[in-house]
Amino acid sequence: MNIVPRDIPPRSVWALEQAGVHPLLARLYAARGVNGPDELDDALAKLLPPATLLGVDRAAVLLADAIAQNLKLCIVADYDCDGATACAVAVRGLRLLGAQHVDYLVPDRVVDGYGLTAPISERVKKTGDDVLITVDNGIASVDGVARAKALGLQVLVTDHHLPAAVLPAADVIVNPNQPGCTFESKSIAGVGVMFYTLLALRSELRTRGVFDAASQPKLDVLLPLVALGTVADVVKLDANNRRLVAQGLKRVRALAMPAGLASLFVAAGRKAEVATTFDFGFALGPRINAAGRLSDMTLGIECLLTDDPGRADELAKTLDGINRERREIEGDMREQAMMIAESLFDEGDEPPPAICVFDPDFHEGVVGIVASRIKDKLHRPTFVFAASGAEGKEHELKGSGRSIPGFHLRDALDLVAKRYPGVILRFGGHAMAAGCTVAEEFFDDFENGLNEVAQEWLDAATLTRRLETDGPLAPEYRRVELVDALHKEVWGQGFAAPTFSEEVEVVSQRLVGEKHLALKLKHQGQPVDGIWFGHTEPLPPKVTLAFRLDADEWNGVRRVRFLVEGAEI
Repeated sequence: MNIVPRDIPPRSVWALEQAGVHPLLARLYAARGVNGPDELDDALAKLLPPATLLGVDRAAVLLADAIAQNLKLCIVADYDCDGATACAVAVRGLRLLGAQHVDYLVPDRVVDGYGLTAPISERVKKTGDDVLITVDNGIASVDGVARAKALGLQVLVTDHHLPAAVLPAADVIVNPNQPGCTFESKSIAGVGVMFYTLLALRSELRTRGVFDAASQPKLDVLLPLVALGTVADVVKLDANNRRLVAQGLKRVRALAMPAGLASLFVAAGRKAEVATTFDFGFALGPRINAAGRLSDMTLGIECLLTDDPGRADELAKTLDGINRERREIEGDMREQAMMIAESLFDEGDEPPPAICVFDPDFHEGVVGIVASRIKDKLHRPTFVFAASGAEGKEHELKGSGRSIPGFHLRDALDLVAKRYPGVILRFGGHAMAAGCTVAEEFFDDFENGLNEVAQEWLDAATLTRRLETDGPLAPEYRRVELVDALHKEVWGQGFAAPTFSEEVEVVSQRLVGEKHLALKLKHQGQPVDGIWFGHTEPLPPKVTLAFRLDADEWNGVRRVRFLVEGAEI
């Protein structure tokens, strides 16, 4: 592992400090590309204007007409946390804005697969709906949209995934990544796209005289859901996404949130009053996601939609139980998958440029998480496959992939599909995460094709794990109050949480729970505790560590400790 301190532009640090930003925060922000205080202003007025999102004005007209005509609207969601929050935002928002008939349908991961398919369009038509609205999917659903249109449905696609060469023939598409869209935040999550669509709809309804500025519904009540979906989908936290998340966090900390979110905090053992992006990404998000992985995402969406605290508690407890089951399945699967992955190369040798793993007993709902774990350990683009559980598709393998910086996973799949026609049946996704379906008989061909592309695209530097840090930590900043202040900030994908690095003295070390290394360290001559989760190898007396700051409590006293992320040995 190479521990590499980030560049810290001194002019940016100076500009931020002059604006009153704490010196440590000024240094951290500058290292993440923030040049001035304006970029830290998280006021709603600073959000990018909806009008710059291609198609959003026409979407607003379509929805306003549908509301005026009392048409029946159906949201077709996705089965991850972004899709669930986007669905809840759509249903709640449309009802706030006057829609009388809003329902939703969420595909089954096993039976339906991903996105709007022709059978789903048929189900929507059978329920008597007039308008089909996709959230967090649809940009690749050419056949599904064609079927919906043939059935006489109006179709609005809201999505954020990368489009293929052919766009679906929907009435309107709202997606910042579609050709010709000038919206600056290409990384906005599906839930963010839906929120923006609602902002445009409210504006259209104002123009029509349905509301005025004083009487219009407050859509900011939806921001806690927008923040959760944005963080859980691990999209890049650019300035606009950070504002959406910051606004949602403020409301959560003030306990102004849907009942289901409040219940999820309780079920996860977290305090909403001091909520962080970590809570969204590692406590609430996984509990919502677990429903889509192992059960039915309807449970997750209902939890986000209910205003009944008792019902919310019941659903949150159910989701917590499903998440525990998910962790058990994942643990067993991860062990097996890691054994298969490590069998692909001899001990002491480098892993192949890409990793592909399949076992007939794998659960397709957990392949993405397991791929992420293998990717983290071996630092290689990784796909994990499971046999499809859908009737009549037992010969298909459904895979989920996670990538490393410098390897665009969706583009790689596109190239494999072109070089090996017929091997990949379906694919889609982003740079760092993607999914695909292959026929079982072509698994080896897929593996060879992916490794071929990885061999061409990746060099030794890219294949070496690189951990960027914020350099040394001045001893005066090793304070509990500062740890709390850092935790309140918005950190995440593309705006990494602060990680420091420097040489420390290892005074003592011992294993905790057989899989974590507890440390007594000397940092710049002063004692501090540390822990390295998931690491068992002993450290030398002096070592350069990369670490994050945390605070633990012992006998009622809170103390700073280092959470070790890596070491140069």
